[in-house]
Formats: sequence, structure tokens, C-alpha cells
Amino acid sequence: MTGESVRSRVEPFHVMDVVAAAARRQRTRGDVVSLAAGQPSTRAPRPVLDAMRHALEENTLGYSETLGLRDLRERIAAYLSRNEDVTIPADDVVVTTGSSGAFTLLFLAAFDAGDTVVVARPGYPAYRNTLAALGCRVIELDCDASVRFQPTVAMLDALPAPPAGLIVASPANPTGTVIDPDELAALSRWCDEHGTLLISDEIYHGITYDGVRCRSARAFSDRAVVVGSVSKYFSMTGWRLGWAVVPPDLLRAVERLASNMTVCPPTVSQVAALAAFDDESIIELDGHVERYARNREVLLTGLADLGITRTAPADGAFYVYADLGHLTDDSAAWCAELLDRTGVAVVPGLDFDTVDGRRSVRFSFAGSTEDMHEALTRVAPHLRR
Repeated sequence: MTGESVRSRVEPFHVMDVVAAAARRQRTRGDVVSLAAGQPSTRAPRPVLDAMRHALEENTLGYSETLGLRDLRERIAAYLSRNEDVTIPADDVVVTTGSSGAFTLLFLAAFDAGDTVVVARPGYPAYRNTLAALGCRVIELDCDASVRFQPTVAMLDALPAPPAGLIVASPANPTGTVIDPDELAALSRWCDEHGTLLISDEIYHGITYDGVRCRSARAFSDRAVVVGSVSKYFSMTGWRLGWAVVPPDLLRAVERLASNMTVCPPTVSQVAALAAFDDESIIELDGHVERYARNREVLLTGLADLGITRTAPADGAFYVYADLGHLTDDSAAWCAELLDRTGVAVVPGLDFDTVDGRRSVRFSFAGSTEDMHEALTRVAPHLRR
């Protein structure tokens, strides 16, 4: 037998197609302003870079323990316990190869082929696609503006049977919305009462606006699994380092899988990331969040002036998710034309919403404030023509 497997026939991540198209234009024209990629435009904090240089010169950088360097697990646990106002034991922390690695390990450890897992729509497509590749049945909950694009207990009650798992994200990608703490508590209770594993994607914690505060699912249930990473707030996407806070009964299963699939997370990233939690790093990173807040205001105001007003509440992360139904019913073609005519790269909603994504677009404001102004200047005549 030759050719691709059935499990590999999942949807591609269309965001990366836009990123590739923007890169091609940048190579030939050199004029791209990107509001596409979901990553910071800044380098890792200075203490992290210094730690990496030292590690390259002084450390053999061999394998670490499969679950990660003990010192790093302790630093992550202390950081989460302090910031999330909840006690996280270091023994519950598993360091992974990015949050993507954490999700794959968790899905394999907790779910069997045929199990039902519930996700929000719109939502991050890798949940849906990875689960599908592993043979799980995915149910998408239609989460519109009336519920601030987040799942509710009422939606779970309406299911024909309790699912094996529920994935929530707060702040969410692509909408940026944060789950109300009371609703998160209610979702946690529902999952505990119905034997459903709650997996909470918290990789955008630390990036919120207008006094909005995120709560961790672990504040409401010690059965909840929490996923985080150094990618977003910590400005370290390419370092491929994440973590999961895992209940003890799943820990050994995750460890067995990780030891076979990756042996350990990247050691150089682990050693360097120890410095990511230093006060000096946090001061630098909070400065990035202040810039995101300025960018958010520029973009929301500018888009509204251009008639793009149906946007999700951007409580956190660095995205504006907009309904462009008055402009297009083919967001992929609209984004391609925008890039071709203006050099501004944004991504269609097709990744995030399998039903209504054809009329949605995600704008990232993780770049410079100057880029926000320039993008709006270029987009304005395109929309008015």
C-alpha cells in the first residue's frame, strides 16, 4: 500500500498558506505589512537570550528528563501559582514541545478512537484537526456573539450524552474573548459531575485589556488540564516550549507517550526559559502588552471608521475577529485580493469556523503600532473603491 493515510486527510492550517503567500510577496516586492501571523513581533526577553548564549557555551545540552528539567517545572509551577492564585504542584507540570505537543500528548493519553470531544466554533483549528486525525469524534458548539463566542453549560446540557472531553480557550484564538469566571466555574463543575475531561488552553494568559482578568480552570477543579507555553506572552514562539498541568492519574500515561514520541522537550529552550520568569523578563514582556493595547485601540477604531464594526470583544490575545459578510462571502479570495492589491496580509476565517468562516477575517495586532497605521492607510482605498 502506498500513498497518504486516511488519518492525514485533515484540513490544512490556512493561516500558514497566507503566511507563505506574504513571504513570497515580501521576497519579490518587499512591501508586506503583515496582520496575519499569530505571534509576537518581538524577540525573547533579554535574560532569556543571555541564558541561551551561556547554555550554548557551557552546557552539553543532552537529553533532559522526559517531563522536563525539574528546575523549569518548579519555575512554571511557582509562576502559575502566583499569577493564577491557585496552588500548582511542580509534580503536576509536564514540559512539552510547544503547546501543540502538549495537546497531542493529552489527546492520546486521555481519549480513545471514537471518543467524543467538544470544541467551540469559532475556535483554533488544530484542536479539531488533531482530534480527527486521532480518530475522535468532534462536536463543534456554535458560539456566537450572544454568548461572547464561548461555550456554556446550557450547550453541554443540550448534548445527547456527556462527551469524553471539552476544550476551552481563554483568551481565545481567533476571537480574543475571555470566559467569565462564573461561567468557567460552572463549566468546570459540569465536567467534574459528568466525567468529562476539561482541557483549558491558557497560552494567551498575561495578555488582556481594559482590566479584564483571566482565571485558570485549575482554580475551580483539580481535575482540569491546563495548557500553556512560552510562545505568546513570553514572545518565544520558535523556541517550541510549552507545558501542561496534568492530574496525577494521567501523568504516567503522558510520560510514557512523551518518552516514545519526543524523548524530551528541546533542552536548550528549557535551559534558556528558566530566565523567562525573572522579574527583568516580566517587566520587558509587560511592555509588549502595553504596545498590544495601543495597537488594539488603533485597529478597532480604524476598522470601525472603515465600516467594519461587527467584531468579537477583543478581551485578550492580539486579534480582532471581524464579520465581513457585508463585503464578501469568500474570505479566502478577499484576503488574497487584499494582499495582491495592498500588500496587507490578514487571514480568512475558514480555519476557525467551518460554517461561517467564509465571511470572517482575523486581524493580528501583534506587530508594531506603525504597522497598524500603515495597514489601515492601505486598506482604506481598497474598501472604498
